[in-house]
Amino acid sequence: MARELNVAHVLEGSVRKSGNEVRITAQLIDARSDTHMWSDTWDRSLDDIFAIQDEIAADVVARLKVTLLGESPTVEETDPEAYALYLQARQLGRQFTAESVEQSNALYEQALEIDPDYAAAWAGLANNYNYQAAFVLRPIDEGIRLAREAANRALAIDPEYAQAYAELGQIAAVYDGDLATAAQHLERALALEPTNPDIIGAAARLVRSLGRLDEAIALREYAVARDPVNPTGHFGLGWTYVENGRPDEAVASFRTLLSLSPGRIGTQESIGTALLYMGEPEAALSAMQQESEEGFRLIGLARAYHALGQASESDAALAELIEIEENEPGWAYNIAYVLAYRGEAERAFEWLDTAVEYNDSGLSLIPGSIQFANIHDDPRWLPFLESIGKSPEQLAAIEFEVRLPQ
Repeated sequence: MARELNVAHVLEGSVRKSGNEVRITAQLIDARSDTHMWSDTWDRSLDDIFAIQDEIAADVVARLKVTLLGESPTVEETDPEAYALYLQARQLGRQFTAESVEQSNALYEQALEIDPDYAAAWAGLANNYNYQAAFVLRPIDEGIRLAREAANRALAIDPEYAQAYAELGQIAAVYDGDLATAAQHLERALALEPTNPDIIGAAARLVRSLGRLDEAIALREYAVARDPVNPTGHFGLGWTYVENGRPDEAVASFRTLLSLSPGRIGTQESIGTALLYMGEPEAALSAMQQESEEGFRLIGLARAYHALGQASESDAALAELIEIEENEPGWAYNIAYVLAYRGEAERAFEWLDTAVEYNDSGLSLIPGSIQFANIHDDPRWLPFLESIGKSPEQLAAIEFEVRLPQ
């Protein structure tokens, strides 16, 4: 377990409940020698469960002599039932399937019915709404409006809630096209929680948006090393590997993700994309065919069939994707890079203009995207990037520094 989590010590224990009373046992183990360093037992009422958490945290910090953490960590207090609902909602949200995110939203809402001032639940909702908008699971405008409202609600409750700043940073970068404001939000989030893997992952996304791919990989690898069971981290790392010309490592990341979240939207298509760049179109086609979400499956099939020289099949998949876009806008950016992959520059630029019109979230990642490699030399490419504020010169002017914790 310690090897998988990349840690030297493991805190394990148990909770036994009788009525309103709980007995909590905890023991700290040095995983390198499999020896017990410390153990203790607490008999408490559920009424002071958060005080117990603080007490355990303080004891562990004292035993490990963790001076880098400064003060002992504390927890945000809420009703115990709301806290349990929050934990379930967070875990479901991380699976990132259409069903799991809806279930996660419902649980966050239940927690907020119990405690309307629970900042963590509001920030969790903001994250889910952001995801739903990005993956066309909710109308873009609606999703972003809800995400912004939820993040701002979290900050109204707790002005120093770091994750809420990270959510606002993503909204600013992806949907407002305001990279400078995004950088400010994420710098604030990092100042509040410099070792939070979710926030470091959000910073990596912005860095990738700025075209700084090597730095994005370093941040993603740091986040995954510290939260190796979070599917989102592996998805972000995998795509950063793809964009940086390391498709074999990308495939490994995506397959790890599938072991953690088998139904995660877009993962099979992502594996197929990496395989295409490895020069394995038949294996790519097989992966694309396993993609559960129709839009992403068609994106993958259109490119895989093209790579295999099966033009009519590629055309049919692309036509289906365009039909989906006409009824449910949100796929214009994807259609554009399918056309770019097929070498159809004229149509690709037409669909990029449509993506701008609909404020497609994919545009936030276009500067470093390998998906448009076939049209990078087109004389229209740099003027297009400049028109959306993402030319190399415009990106270089954005100040955003991230220092990895030691």
